[in-house]
Amino acid sequence: MNIGIDLGGSHIGIGIVDDKGKIIEKFEKRLLAEDKVRIEEVVENYIVNAFFKWNDKYKIEKIGIAVPGTVSLGVIKRCVNLGLENYDLTANLSKYIKCPIKMANDCKCASLAECNFGSLKNYNRAVFLSLGTGIGGAVLINKKLLDCGIYPGCEFGHMVIKKDGLLCNCGKKGCFEKYASMKTFKNQIRQALNLDEKTSGEELLDIIKSNLKNEKINNIITEYIENLSIGISNMINIFEPEVVGLGGSFVYFSDILLERLKIELIGKHYLFNKRDKLDIIPAEFKNDAGIIGSTLISK
Repeated sequence: MNIGIDLGGSHIGIGIVDDKGKIIEKFEKRLLAEDKVRIEEVVENYIVNAFFKWNDKYKIEKIGIAVPGTVSLGVIKRCVNLGLENYDLTANLSKYIKCPIKMANDCKCASLAECNFGSLKNYNRAVFLSLGTGIGGAVLINKKLLDCGIYPGCEFGHMVIKKDGLLCNCGKKGCFEKYASMKTFKNQIRQALNLDEKTSGEELLDIIKSNLKNEKINNIITEYIENLSIGISNMINIFEPEVVGLGGSFVYFSDILLERLKIELIGKHYLFNKRDKLDIIPAEFKNDAGIIGSTLISK
């Protein structure tokens, strides 16, 4: 058995995963503001405690960690949404855990889960986006991740779509994720309806479904879909995938956003090579994709 860990911008998910991609046991910890102040200590303690809790029961063979940022040679080089930089998590964990530890970008991990066991298993060429706190990206060619060298690449969330736009956590202005992440979408809905910032995604979804004729909500959805379409069209024009997979919390909102996204992409003629049909599909494993995919990291 393997341990899979999804280190997210707002939570840590951890589970026992078998060799068929099935999660046997799982639990999650929400990352509060006070946790992020001492994020390294919180993450390390959580993982070490989970390992010793499960090792006797499952005989852990390896640990995989999905990270929302740039990972190179086992080091978290940059994770802007958690404030981590040049953080050697693997080395720190290895002081206590004596089994192989692999680490990779969270969207790359999620794409591997979907490619091997989920929504992308019947496609050879795919672009995968994780829409959550930020935007992660992955490209799969012949069912293998595009190799970009020592850095994972495909940082689609940080391509600029608006000159001199909003300031991003990465330090640039106008980044795609400042306009098309689900965090942005949810915050705009909360602000427009004067909702508390603690209003959950599930509550927001119910509110939107009950108020689809609300002009404020419709205007936010329209602008969000337009920005998302611009970014996705750039990826389609560059990579010409058979399918675009969408993960992260977008999956839970897909029944109100996905068809509008397809119509926008085709109707606005964003695509260089015209398509009458566009395969854009939600991730099958939803928020579990990172946990499952982290156990599939090969290097």
